[in-house]
Amino acid sequence: MSLMSKEQLKQWIKEKNMQSVEDVQSALKELFAETLQEMLEAELETSLGYAKHDTKNKKTTNSRNGYSKKKVRSEYGDVDIQV
Repeated sequence: MSLMSKEQLKQWIKEKNMQSVEDVQSALKELFAETLQEMLEAELETSLGYAKHDTKNKKTTNSRNGYSKKKVRSEYGDVDIQV
């Protein structure tokens, strides 16, 4: 399964100005953090049954009112996410 074409990958490498192994590792760390963040947000939407700022489908008086920072340890090093 390919998530992006070779052209998209080349563009991403160019945008990140990757020139060394450290640059690649840094970009992968950033990509991992962003992916994990999106997965957690999707899980929260599924669990609560409504998207953030979705007042039409919300069946509770409870409110999603912000984030709290968390540090996750990974193969790429510590990454900061907000949950």
